[in-house]
Amino acid sequence: MRRSAHALAALFAVSLLAACATAPPHVAMAPGTAAYNRPYVVGGRHYSVLPACAGYQQRGIASWYGPGFNGHPTSTGSTYNMYALTAASKVLPLPCWVRVTNLRNGRQVVVKVNDRGPFVANRIIDLSYAAARDLDMIGPGTAIVELQAVDPGRPRSNPPPPRTQVQGAPAPRLFLQVGAFAGRDNAQHLATALRDMGFGPVRVDTLLRGQRQTLFAVRLGPLASVDKLDAAARRMNAIGIKGFRVQVD
Repeated sequence: MRRSAHALAALFAVSLLAACATAPPHVAMAPGTAAYNRPYVVGGRHYSVLPACAGYQQRGIASWYGPGFNGHPTSTGSTYNMYALTAASKVLPLPCWVRVTNLRNGRQVVVKVNDRGPFVANRIIDLSYAAARDLDMIGPGTAIVELQAVDPGRPRSNPPPPRTQVQGAPAPRLFLQVGAFAGRDNAQHLATALRDMGFGPVRVDTLLRGQRQTLFAVRLGPLASVDKLDAAARRMNAIGIKGFRVQVD
């Protein structure tokens, strides 16, 4: 087990080098940027805010927050109202408007992002009670979603479909991407090490970056639920694997 852990650490270091080689350049903040749109630190972790909301699209896991925060100030200074259609994001500039689609039932809602969070691993947005209710995720507490930035000046330009189950739509699949390598051999070695430590299912997928670069991604999944994903993430943290990310197919 110890030998496998050492092998994992070495391979993951190689993976980080491959990922860093394709990291986007740092974008400087414009003078006069509001404090809540500047880089910040929470719990010892550094976060950078995107320069603009336009064009943003992301899939991942949503959570919601309600009574314990109702009436408290948001990051922008406004008062949180759990019955308004709002949300919190770690990276989107404030304020920002996004359409949130529950990929399991097709329900949609447009929310105003006016707060920071959720500072919980593996989540990309924290929704108000009202937004979570409209997406039918109050009971489960989480949902697999797609986020897409929208123009607040044209809220009726693309109305959401009726709140019914989308027939024939493929069910979303959850993965944890553990590493990405320029060479297939390193990816296969990491996949084998993960299997030897009891992780599974593990797969190696080919990714294309730009027109010329090919990466080999090691992914754990598909995972049956958000709880299963969180459990796998906790195990990886326990053996020193960091930097993995949630992916939804």
